[in-house]
Amino acid sequence: MYEVDHADVYDLFYLGRGKDYAAEASDIADLVRSRTPEASSLLDVACGTGTHLEHFTKEFGDTAGLELSEDMLTHARKRLPDATLHQGDMRDFRLGRKFSAVVSMFSSVGYLKTTEELDAAVASFAEHLEPGGVVVVEPWWFPETFADGWVSADVVRRDGRTVARVSHSVREGNATRMEVHFTVADPGKGVRHFSDVHLITLFHQAEYEAAFTAAGLRVEYLEGGPSGRGLFVGVPA
Repeated sequence: MYEVDHADVYDLFYLGRGKDYAAEASDIADLVRSRTPEASSLLDVACGTGTHLEHFTKEFGDTAGLELSEDMLTHARKRLPDATLHQGDMRDFRLGRKFSAVVSMFSSVGYLKTTEELDAAVASFAEHLEPGGVVVVEPWWFPETFADGWVSADVVRRDGRTVARVSHSVREGNATRMEVHFTVADPGKGVRHFSDVHLITLFHQAEYEAAFTAAGLRVEYLEGGPSGRGLFVGVPA
């Protein structure tokens, strides 16, 4: 029986489904430069396997990634062998330097459990910001925009593999409880299944904005964004 590399399957699935990391990174770079025209450095917080960072590196001459999961970092190091990658927690990290932009994509902040943790994370982002820099955060859904009972289903085929993903999302307290099942078929290896359960906090828009304000940032919320959940943009007040 062979083991399925979960991080590898996630990458294959989202790329196969059409998530355009290059276009998203380009749009974020344009947003950063609209606030900080001379921006030359960027920190990608919760960079995962480096799928956005790979393209941020093409947009900025000086980039770094921060990720809590060692498994994800292992993949990021393979994808970006020359990148500066740090293992750390977004709530409390100290890199000893500052950046023109600090960004956190793909609703990673939703995995924070309380407003205190959200406040701590945004404060850490702000502490790593150069004067005149910008923080960009892609949130999870707000309580009023989350669709309780949402079902998602997709099948992708890429690099000789077939991956089927089915998810069901319900409200559990102040969070989304998302149960996700993957079935992976590899030629010559067979079929394997694994599942994950994610608890993603449904912070209110005002709670995000309060975290930015507490960190000394002037904040605005932009509709749309890469996944339709919008973007929070903060600059020093």
